[in-house]
Amino acid sequence: MQRCTLTVRLKPRAKREGITFASVDAPLQVAVTAPPVENRANDQCIALLAKRLGVPKSKLRIIKGGHSRDKVIVCEGVSENEARRGLAGV
Repeated sequence: MQRCTLTVRLKPRAKREGITFASVDAPLQVAVTAPPVENRANDQCIALLAKRLGVPKSKLRIIKGGHSRDKVIVCEGVSENEARRGLAGV
């Protein structure tokens, strides 16, 4: 089964949600409008990534940094190249 790992820098309480990348080696910058309370920001981050990748939310899992802005997220069913294309909006 295909699987990829995403390194994310989460920005809660942003004015609008979005995903940006600075460079190939830098983590994804994920901005969400939800506050970092009761996992709302994490849940919105997973939902946003799932929507952009075209996979169900159940295929994404935070494996590191659950209570931090810096996170590592595993996505099942998507290759590294498919993830890059999906997140770039291509």
